[in-house]
Amino acid sequence: MSRVILWELSERLRLREILTRLYRAEVCGAEHVPPAGPCIFVANHESLIDPWFLCLATPRRVRFMAKAELWRYPGIRWAMEAYGTFPVERGNGDTGAMTRAGELLAEGEALGMFPRGTSKPAGNHIWHRGAARLALAHGVPLIPVRLVATRQLVPRRPIRVLVGNAIQVAPQRPTIAAAKNLTARAQAAVEALARDARSTD
Repeated sequence: MSRVILWELSERLRLREILTRLYRAEVCGAEHVPPAGPCIFVANHESLIDPWFLCLATPRRVRFMAKAELWRYPGIRWAMEAYGTFPVERGNGDTGAMTRAGELLAEGEALGMFPRGTSKPAGNHIWHRGAARLALAHGVPLIPVRLVATRQLVPRRPIRVLVGNAIQVAPQRPTIAAAKNLTARAQAAVEALARDARSTD
């Protein structure tokens, strides 16, 4: 079964609607997502199931990178590849993964990235610059997303998917300074969404 057919099957089975009802998910700001064309979602990362929640922000298919270690396990590898996820070697500037991401953007696809790089509470809290480098190199917008209350495998309280205004990016050389600046802007936008969420609780 091809990746596209498997993804379409999940849509036909209405897994998106099931997940929304199960977790009483609320999506705010979906109108900020481009209906077509390349873009990169950048979000906080609190749970292993964050990719599924991030996909609630748009009916578009979202492609993800995932840590290459997961490809060691046949069942997980099949599931990852079945939905078009591709591996990235973390910590060494994996050029293969960045090339693949660039190819997908050139094809008009939407990417989902978690710049923090881990969902562990005690893990790294400094955002990596990969999403910003891709946005700069290809001139595509960054879409900030704040995921709220996703650290729960068993649904206990509603989760929220908050989508912010797109950060428009002109194509330019992805220097360290430019990528660092854009990463800071994206992180600030996601943190602002968190503040907005707390103010409405």
